[in-house]
Order: sequence, then C-alpha cells, then structure tokens
Amino acid sequence: MLDTLNEIPVLSLADQQSDPEGFAQAFGQSFQRFGFAVVKDHGVPAALIEQAWTQTKAFFDLPEDEKRSYFVEGGGGARGYTPFKTEIAKGASHVDLKEFWHIGRELAKGHRFEDSMAPNIWPAAPDGFRETFLALFQAFDDAGDKLLSAVARYLGLAPNWFDPAVKDGNSVLRLLHYPPVDAGAPEVRAGAHEDINLITLLLGAEEAGLELLDKDGQWMAIKPPEGAMVINVGDMLQRLTNHVLPSTTHRVVNPPPERRGHSRYSMPFFLHPAPDFLIKALPQCVTAENPEREPPITAHDYLAQRLREIGLIKK
Repeated sequence: MLDTLNEIPVLSLADQQSDPEGFAQAFGQSFQRFGFAVVKDHGVPAALIEQAWTQTKAFFDLPEDEKRSYFVEGGGGARGYTPFKTEIAKGASHVDLKEFWHIGRELAKGHRFEDSMAPNIWPAAPDGFRETFLALFQAFDDAGDKLLSAVARYLGLAPNWFDPAVKDGNSVLRLLHYPPVDAGAPEVRAGAHEDINLITLLLGAEEAGLELLDKDGQWMAIKPPEGAMVINVGDMLQRLTNHVLPSTTHRVVNPPPERRGHSRYSMPFFLHPAPDFLIKALPQCVTAENPEREPPITAHDYLAQRLREIGLIKK
C-alpha cells in the first residue's frame, strides 16, 4: 500500500494497454491512499482541450445579462449557466466564488431517462461551442471508462463491470470560472467539499489552488504536470466500496496576492452512473471490521438529496 507516500504519484494511462493489472494496482492504491490520482497520457486530444479553453474563456467574457439568459430558474444547475455566488459547500458559511456552465449527455427523443436528465442548452455565442463540448464530453467519457475499468480490476471485479452502470449515465461536464478575487474576500473560491458522483476527471488544476485534506488532517496542494488530469473518488464510489475508496474532502483556496487579479478556469467531468443504478456496498468491501455502513439507494435519489444540501435544488 501507499501509506508512506506524502505525494500523489503521476501515472500514465498509456501503461494500461501493456500492463492493465499493474496500472490498476497503482491507480487503485493512489485512490485508496489519497482518494485522488494524477494521470497523464489520458487520451483527450491536446488540440481539443486548447479549443475548449478558448471557448470557455470566450463564454465567460460575455456580458452578464447574456450569460444570465441561460440560467434555468429551479433547474438545479443541471444544464446551462449557474451565476457567481450560487453554490455553497455543505455546511459552509460562505458561498463559492465561481460561476459555471453544465453540459450533459445528449439523449435521443423518447429515451427512458428523458424525465430525469434535462436536455442541453447551447449558447448563441461563441461559435462552435456545441461541437467542441460534445466532442470533449465524449473524450472524457472514453477516458472515464478506462479508469473505471482499472478501479474494477483493483476491486477484484470484471474489467467491464462498470460498463452497464455508466451506459447512458447522468454525467456532467462543468466549465468553471473563478473570477479575480478581492484582497479582503473572506470566502474561498470553492469551499471544502466532497464530490457526489462516481469519479471526477479534472483538467485545469495546474493553476495553484486545489488542495485535498489528507489523513493526517493537513491540507495538501495538488500540483499536476502540465496537461495531466486529476482524478478523484466521489461519494457514490465511496458508498459502493463501503468507504474502502475514500471520497476525500477538497477545496480551491484563494490565490496569493500576486495572482489575485487573475481568473482561474477548470473543466471537471463528473462521471455518474445511470439514474436507476442501485448504489449498494460491494460484498468484497464488507467485512467484520468494516460492516456495511449505508443502505442501498438509487443514483437518482442520492443525487437529488445531495443537490439540496449544496443549495442547487431548493428544499
């Protein structure tokens, strides 16, 4: 195990092809030790990522009124625009200093999940926004399948165990903008929280600020190499593994004075199972020392419960 490590190792997803078991052990151990992993060679094309950053910045540079026209009142932030200072971490006293845009899975008309997965909203500007982010959503989805295959192997499951669980999953691509911060701002850009989903795949963590709460109670800065992805365990995977893989608390802190005038952008992909997937502790993760901690719940019901807690759905 990696208990002695005090730094998250950088793994290459390219190694999965030649040594799937070795990659699965390294990835799973990083998850079990930190709740986080750092992965390079993830297969999302660099040109597509560059295009996505350009489009993201162009969208958030639009006038406030134009952005707000894409805000869906009562929509729980599921699709389209969520304004600055809307989301709050569970139990926090200050709202987060961020605005964001959500893109979900495109479903065919009459799909069985049509009622629980909202249709996408597409802005009139910038040009090419829809095409860019549908391509990026697919690329994240593909990378996520490979990483979940490694998780399955690590847990002693068939490599394709997650495939039916995440087919038509309620995954969300979030485009995040943290505007420049006032010197006296009491809030953090994103308060200490855990993610709701199975795993999160994050691009854009090179700009300092992302920190995880390590087992010793100390905050640890996450510093991935340029272009690498930061992956973390979400609450659904923690619940599925009966807390063997921990959903680690993390936050985005305000920048040092010399970076306060700069925006921070990031693109997390929250990989979710299908709404009707039953989150129930895996038998191999339940032992006499670690009895089953939580009752089974569907992914849809769990998501609704958590969205109420963070203020995106009003109680």
